Amino acid sequence: QVQLVESGGGLVQAGGSLRLSCAASGRTFSSYAMGWFRQAPGKEREFVAAISRSGGSTYYARSVKGRFTISRDNAKNTVYLQMNSLKPEDTAVYYCAARDGPYPSLEKADFGSWGQGTQVTVSS
Repeated sequence: QVQLVESGGGLVQAGGSLRLSCAASGRTFSSYAMGWFRQAPGKEREFVAAISRSGGSTYYARSVKGRFTISRDNAKNTVYLQMNSLKPEDTAVYYCAARDGPYPSLEKADFGSWGQGTQVTVSS
């Protein structure tokens, strides 16, 4: 399995930006498709973005498309989530997840490894 550690969360005003990072260790990072999910208080964990293991394919939730960008650096064993034009409804704990195989998924059940999460709070 791969171990994942997220960082970069914090408090930001609406309209601001944050960049989340997820550092992986353990098995070969480039073997995994990666995803970002988020969970707001009292809500289910939901898909945000995903990227194939080569980085050639990306997928976004409709609510973040055009504002968020997922990317990865396989040489640094890290996946990123650049979040721009943040809104109060983006407030949540953001989780990084890994799926063993080339293709990402929009389903959290398809991801076998998870980080501990990082809090993002957007004030209005």
